[in-house]
Formats: sequence, C-alpha cells, structure tokens
Amino acid sequence: MIDKPIPYGRQHITDEDIDEVISTLKSDYLTQGPKIKEFEDAFASYVEARYAVAVNNATSGLHLAAMAFGVKPGDKVIVTPMTFAASANCIRYCGGEVVFCDIDKDTYLMDIEKLKNMLASAPKGTYKGIVPVDFAGYPVDIEAFRKVADEYDLWILEDACHAPGGYFIDSKGTKQYCGNGLADVGVFSFHPVKHIATGEGGMVTTNRKDIYDALCLYRTHGITKDPARLEENHGGWYYEMQDLGFNYRITDFQAALGISQLKRAQAGLNRRQQIADAYNKAFAEVSGICTPYVADNVYHAYHLYIIQVADRLGLYNYLRENKIYAQVHYVPLHLMPYYRQFGNKRGDLPVVEEYYRHCLSLPMYPTLTDEEQQYVIDKVIEFVTRK
Repeated sequence: MIDKPIPYGRQHITDEDIDEVISTLKSDYLTQGPKIKEFEDAFASYVEARYAVAVNNATSGLHLAAMAFGVKPGDKVIVTPMTFAASANCIRYCGGEVVFCDIDKDTYLMDIEKLKNMLASAPKGTYKGIVPVDFAGYPVDIEAFRKVADEYDLWILEDACHAPGGYFIDSKGTKQYCGNGLADVGVFSFHPVKHIATGEGGMVTTNRKDIYDALCLYRTHGITKDPARLEENHGGWYYEMQDLGFNYRITDFQAALGISQLKRAQAGLNRRQQIADAYNKAFAEVSGICTPYVADNVYHAYHLYIIQVADRLGLYNYLRENKIYAQVHYVPLHLMPYYRQFGNKRGDLPVVEEYYRHCLSLPMYPTLTDEEQQYVIDKVIEFVTRK
C-alpha cells in the first residue's frame, strides 16, 4: 500500500549536496564568486561544449540567447509548439515574431520536413532562426537541423532544458550531446524537477566566442570590467555599461549545489533508463497504451515518460484519486490566449493538437522506488483495461 503521494517529478538532495552548500555559505562569497566559474567549466565539460554561462533560470538564458542573436521587432523565428512558454517568449521579449512548426508524430519534436516546407515556401531571409526543443529528454537531431539552418542562413537556439546528458549518434558515428555547440546556443534548466537541481537556475552553452561574450555582458546589466573591452580605463576599479542588460546572475551556493548534483548526473540518467524500461515492458502488451518511441541512434534523457491513452482526462483523474499526480506536458503553445492574438488557431497544427488530446506524463525521477512504480503501473493498467 502506498501512503504518500507520488508526484510526476521530484528533486533529490543528498547530505553531500547540503554539505557543499553549507561550505559555500561559510565562504567569502555568496554571489559572483569562484563557484560560478567552477560550475560553468564542469557543465561545459559534461555536455562537451566550449563555453558555458550560468544564469538564474533557463528563461533568462533563453532571453540572453535571443539578445545575443540580435532578435529585433519584425524578426520571424520558427518555434515548436510542444514546449513550455519560455521557448517562444524569449523571442517576444525582444520584439520578434513567433511562427510555429508542427511536431513529428513519433518523437514529438519539431518536424524537420514541415520546417523545410515552411522555409521553401517563403522568400529566403523571411526567417532569422529556429528554436527546436529536446522535448521530454529526446535529443533533436541537430546535425540534420544544422544543414537546413546553414542553407537558409539561420541560427539555432536549442532548448535542451529536458535533456542534459542526452545525445544522438550522428552520421559519422559520433555522440552529439544536447547543447554541445552543434546548435549555436543550448539552454538548460536546473528547476527542482529537472535532472540537476539548484532550486532555480540555468546554463547557456555555446562554441561561439562572440555569443559567449554577449551572454556574459547581458547577464550583468551590460556591464564589463574586462580591460580588453573597455573604451576607457581609469584604473582597476573602472567598469563600463556598454549595453542594456539584466541581472540574470546565479548565486555561488546554487552553483555549489549544481556542482554536487552534476557529480551523480549519470547515475540519475541510468536510473531514469531503468524506470523507462520497466514502464515499457509493463505496457508492451496492454492494448490502449502508446509508449514513447526512441530511435536506435538516440540516448533519451527521460526528463518525462509520456504515454498516450484514449481517455486522458479519465486516467488523470483516476490516478489522482489514488494519490498519483501525473501531469500533462504541454498545452500546445499556439493555442494559448496570448499566442492566439497573433492569428494562431485550433486546427493549424493537427499533429500536436492530436498528441495533446491523449498525452500523460507518468512519475519519472531517480528516487522513484520499484514499489511505487509498480503501484503506478498497476493503476494505469487497471484503468485502461476496465470493462
């Protein structure tokens, strides 16, 4: 019998994490100290990117990336509708126009064939960039998107918030980690339900020095003390505000927590794989449950484990009655009232709309016990197979 509620996601904080945070709280720096760079370097190494910039949350990271790309009013950017609002909002923050591209019915990622059709049917230069999302932890084939982007002179902002440690094998047999710099920019989230938790927090990765410099400038009010970038230099204390930026900094004690969490990131991924395998096996012979598709060349990071069923609302309510707090990811972004005002309407993107009618995210986090998972499995099957 399960007594406590089972959420769809949950953070995992260990004594080692707590010790690292306490140590930093006792140090000379609470913010703008050495832990920030340490975390950035460790994370860049983890995803095999050249540069990493830590920020106070992933939404800030997305906004900084859009600023670094120079998004301005009138710029059109193509975004997947199956994502959290921030993936598109970052373009709107800069005054850009968001155009949605439907998803692939198997992977739930932006459909590259539909993207190609959108680009081919518009004059070259119509669009400035694309924002694909490694949705649920499934890595986007950035190699394929890179070819399309280069053909149309587009930048790529990869929203990798669901997929640190996820990768695909490219055409040369090389592992391409999410956010490793194959896209111009990758953005990650450290929200508590994500793979790495810092309370709030995020990371922006890139292989481009010009983007890195812009991210660092915009993260701190547009202010720099770098002697190589100053227009004047009045002494060691001197700084310049060279552009209009924001305070999007993360703290040292958050970075310390992130460093500690990063050390066991692979163990968390391994456990997520085990949980996904158990779900797949349990549902394999159950009629009426569609389990996630995963291609042979993909290592799914499984931030989410999403099934599709005919009666999604019924199953959602039944699970809640039994203290299982499954979730829906996401309401298609083009159907949100804010984005409908720009002409988006129901029926525009039939694949994502059909997906939304049936999707449900089951509990998926490393500390989910075998007993808890079996309880979830039993209740799902019990509902789906009821007479």
